[in-house]
Amino acid sequence: MSEPLERELAGVRDEIDAIDGQLLELLNRRARCAQRVGEIKARHGQWEIVYRPEREAQVLRRIKEKNAGPLSDGSVSCLFREVMSACLSLERPLSVAFLGPLGTFSESAATKHFGHAAQLFPQASIDDIFREVDAGRADFAVVPVENSTEGAIGRTLDLLMASPLKVCGEVVLRIHQHLMSRETALESITKVYSHAQSLAQCHGWLSRSLPNARRVPVGSNAQAAQLAASEAGTAALAGEAAAERYGLSILAREVEDEPNNTTRFFALGHQETGPSGDDKTSLIMSAPNRTGSLCELLAPFSDAGVSMTRLESRPARHTLWEYVFYVDVEGHRDDPGVARALTELARRAAYLKVLGSYPVAVY
Repeated sequence: MSEPLERELAGVRDEIDAIDGQLLELLNRRARCAQRVGEIKARHGQWEIVYRPEREAQVLRRIKEKNAGPLSDGSVSCLFREVMSACLSLERPLSVAFLGPLGTFSESAATKHFGHAAQLFPQASIDDIFREVDAGRADFAVVPVENSTEGAIGRTLDLLMASPLKVCGEVVLRIHQHLMSRETALESITKVYSHAQSLAQCHGWLSRSLPNARRVPVGSNAQAAQLAASEAGTAALAGEAAAERYGLSILAREVEDEPNNTTRFFALGHQETGPSGDDKTSLIMSAPNRTGSLCELLAPFSDAGVSMTRLESRPARHTLWEYVFYVDVEGHRDDPGVARALTELARRAAYLKVLGSYPVAVY
């Protein structure tokens, strides 16, 4: 390398080193502020409320608004999520239950929402996730709610109806399915493991590329990767993190049939979440068994000027051929319009449960 080039690069590197020093000083200054927040909460008897999702959402939105580049908004959001996660852990590390084993999309969603400083506890089933948080062995849960291709996750919806846990956040995760294996060629694959939803999301590609391979549904994509790592002639459909964790080679990337395949997750906990300025409210309701009753339930939202973003029906477990409806609306339950609609809905509905109000996901 020429001497003039070395001198020019050395000047820029010296500037980077100086900036790194300033960043380190500022990060520790921010961490000390976080410690003071914890001390103030303790003095006022609020030590148990460590995580404030509405506050974090406001910080991330403000950072994105101020971002002038060249870093992308997504990169800046990831950086500040990790800063907040590390600072929060100085008060008390959060424990988060998610659908395991390690390497699942649920783990990616939990890390995206709570950061790497959170203590993650993989669970064998969605039921186990709810039980861990219900029993106080974990602070929060991250559970899949719906996929843009395959629709709602029925077990999550059923458990939300019975559980006292409240929705305190949402995570939207872009899902890329990769075919991974110990083998080096598609021709060697005779069996493909994956979660049933992932197999469905890749049905077209599997039919074209591996028409003779047997498709075997398992509990999670990470479990599929574990099996593929231990069996010759097999492959798994899973995320890149699973390939890295279980030492598999990716034979084909992004094999999902829909290019915008996305899964939405809920973060669940015991606390109510305050307004952040850009929120959703999720609820469950049922209509009396009479003509026009569903229309009557929907009317309070339109009358109050509240926009509904989701309406999902599920069979009521307690009565044959009756249904409950899962609803998402824009706004916080404390917003005047939403509060007015919920008051009127409580008068009309045979059953009503507000699952929680929470900040809209910051992508």
